[in-house]
Amino acid sequence: MNDKIKKKWDENYDSCLSNYPSPAEVLRLNQHLLPKQGTALDLACGRGANAICLAENGLSVSAWDISISALKHLSSEALKKNLKIKFESRDISKKPPASDSFNVITVSHFLDRELIDDIKNAIKKNGLVFYQTFIINKVNDVGPNNPDYLLEKNELLDLFNDWNTIYYREEGTTGKIDEGFRDQAMLIAQKL
Repeated sequence: MNDKIKKKWDENYDSCLSNYPSPAEVLRLNQHLLPKQGTALDLACGRGANAICLAENGLSVSAWDISISALKHLSSEALKKNLKIKFESRDISKKPPASDSFNVITVSHFLDRELIDDIKNAIKKNGLVFYQTFIINKVNDVGPNNPDYLLEKNELLDLFNDWNTIYYREEGTTGKIDEGFRDQAMLIAQKL
């Protein structure tokens, strides 16, 4: 595990203790699309708001992140809510999920293009991906600035073009830029 990256994220999560985050918009707005049962992975989970949401919806949830600090915060929140979540400190670039192991995978505010095929392979047939992350065509100065971690226009659609697209939103700089969902793209796609 890259100790420098791990340390950076541990420090980041240790500094944001004021309130617990909400799930990613793509998940929060579309919980009705989740299966009634099955396995789910919150990949690069951070403090695990998606994992909490998935568990509250009755799924058997795993939450992976490189940051032990983030997982401690998630563990504490899951305990308060009496939710069972399997936590793992994991460098997913070195140890991606196994093939056909999850019905649902959520990814938010994380982009490693080299892992997209691993994510797709890890989802079982008819399973879903809920993906939301930052775009290069941002309106506000939020998220990363390195283009390696920003989606190009419609890139998320292209990455999952062999799947059934259920939901997609990417507003970028179209229309009134002070309103709407800006700075990110969100996708829900189903494996065929």
